[in-house]
Amino acid sequence: MGNIVEFKNVYKSYGKKEVLIDLNVSIPKGKIIGLLGPNGSGKSTLLKCIYRILKPNNGCIMLGEEDISKMSVKESAKKLAVVAQHNYYNFDFSVGEVVLMGRSPHKKSLEPDNSEDYDIVNESLEKVGMLGFKNRSFSTLSGGEQQRVILARALAQQTPCLILDEPTNHLDIKYQLSLLNIVKSLNLTIISAIHDLNIASMYCDRLFVMKNGRIVGMGTPQEVLTKEFIKEIYDIDVEIVYDSKGDLHILYSR
Repeated sequence: MGNIVEFKNVYKSYGKKEVLIDLNVSIPKGKIIGLLGPNGSGKSTLLKCIYRILKPNNGCIMLGEEDISKMSVKESAKKLAVVAQHNYYNFDFSVGEVVLMGRSPHKKSLEPDNSEDYDIVNESLEKVGMLGFKNRSFSTLSGGEQQRVILARALAQQTPCLILDEPTNHLDIKYQLSLLNIVKSLNLTIISAIHDLNIASMYCDRLFVMKNGRIVGMGTPQEVLTKEFIKEIYDIDVEIVYDSKGDLHILYSR
């Protein structure tokens, strides 16, 4: 199957504060990967290094067979799309126009949009259940609707890998589950920072757990989410139960 992203001795600091410390980790193709860990553990910094908002002090990040730092932004945008933390956007564009922006990595300078681009926009909006909003002004949508349109824009890039940088942080539970159900159905490599351990258990194939800039655990949700490990990482007491379908649930102690 191979790996889609690989960290090789990646180190990142802000002045004297070490944020990522000698990371060596491979992310396999076709899986939903959840990044867990307390606030300040390095989750968002790791993701921002992948999508090039931040640059490591040392080490390299491979995207497929290529060092991402040596790729043009346009080339990396053909392989990697991002849905970041939700804020209420004030774009003065229609929903269709926002999603069409996702086609820009595939276009030459000043190349006009064509019928294939419009078909991809429609398909992307249909996947997130927003095709009927295509001509609506983006700024009039609710937070959950806006985030689904931003996901559609990422899908219009047609990349094999999608980064979710805590995209459901400011959404209520209905919109969180709606967005994650869509993501689960996409059959892409997904790398997502997640705060909610039960959501991580429901949607992720593998979990990487971070603490103090290091990856301190990895495996399936069943392997990682033990009461002992959760106590070690988060300093909280929990009970682990399995329902009749065999799904894992975490109960928090008072």
